[in-house]
Amino acid sequence: MGRLKIHLISAARPNFMKIAPLYHALKNEPWAETVIVHTGQHYDINMSDSFFADLELPNPDIHLGVGSGTHAEQTARVMMAYEKVCLEERPGLVVVVGDVNSTMACTLAAVKLGQKVAHLEAGLRSFDRTMPEEINRLVTDALADILWTPSIDGDQNLINEGVPPDKIQRVGNIMIDSLEMLRPKINEENTFKKLGFQPQNYGLVTLHRPSNVDLPEKLSTLCQVLVELSELTPLIFPVHPRTRKNLDTFRQADILEKAKNVYLLDPLPYKQFMNLLFYSKFALTDSGGIQEETTYLDIPCLTLRENTERPVTITQGTNRLVDLTSVKEHLLSIINGDFKTSRIPELWDGKTAGRVSASIKSYFDMQG
Repeated sequence: MGRLKIHLISAARPNFMKIAPLYHALKNEPWAETVIVHTGQHYDINMSDSFFADLELPNPDIHLGVGSGTHAEQTARVMMAYEKVCLEERPGLVVVVGDVNSTMACTLAAVKLGQKVAHLEAGLRSFDRTMPEEINRLVTDALADILWTPSIDGDQNLINEGVPPDKIQRVGNIMIDSLEMLRPKINEENTFKKLGFQPQNYGLVTLHRPSNVDLPEKLSTLCQVLVELSELTPLIFPVHPRTRKNLDTFRQADILEKAKNVYLLDPLPYKQFMNLLFYSKFALTDSGGIQEETTYLDIPCLTLRENTERPVTITQGTNRLVDLTSVKEHLLSIINGDFKTSRIPELWDGKTAGRVSASIKSYFDMQG
């Protein structure tokens, strides 16, 4: 096997945390040449550039600079830009991660040019096709050559869809690699202390999905519920740019700003955010990654969604699906100390990147 050029595709905050451990695992391998491709899908500096610094990643080798737009616009722009890159670079392997538009777009562009594609975090399903991410997952997994799954449900979903078993490899959860890699630095941050909080004395809130923040009536009810919850325990709420925009547009920001126990922050770099998560009493979220991190850290998680593509966080972990009518009752059970018991899923051990690296080498050794 000669030196293999590997493109690591990143686009949004969770992607950076998934490519970082793999970049570090591959950079010293004599057979691998790693190229970081940043599509530019997230362009807010706190949502993007700072994560590269925190995760000890070099500046991207290639920056597509696509910016925002509708799903179709973003997907089309990434495909057009990445196709040109593929034609020039001819990577031996394109590694896509997660479920954002760039993941599907780069997969489509690469596969049509005959490039090999591997999907890290394959097989996750919410079974809700109204979620754009579900479409991205289905298309990517149907086309990729190697499917690296984080948990047993991922394997089963792919088998149920007729994927040949030899394409599927369970490698574990790469997000845990990032967390463990940076654990000492996360602990050094002391973000919770700087904000004047005691450990396990607050809840951490992250909400950004269209189903929660894009409709004025829903956002209004959500804000009222957050104020109610804050009367039980203080809430720290780093506000995603999309949520901030809608809070201002629908004139709901005042409700939260006037609540004495709701602390609104700008989006935080990874280490600062994770420090808040490490020391929180619980998380209230609609994000995928936080469901996994809380399960690993044994922190109760209330997910404000009708479904999750990470059911292992419910069956084995600390996660519960809630709606605006039930969330208070679940928070009371956390406060009373009678929340569910949990365990860490198999292979969520901080060693996933090494398994992925071995999988790549084995695949291309067999290909000759």
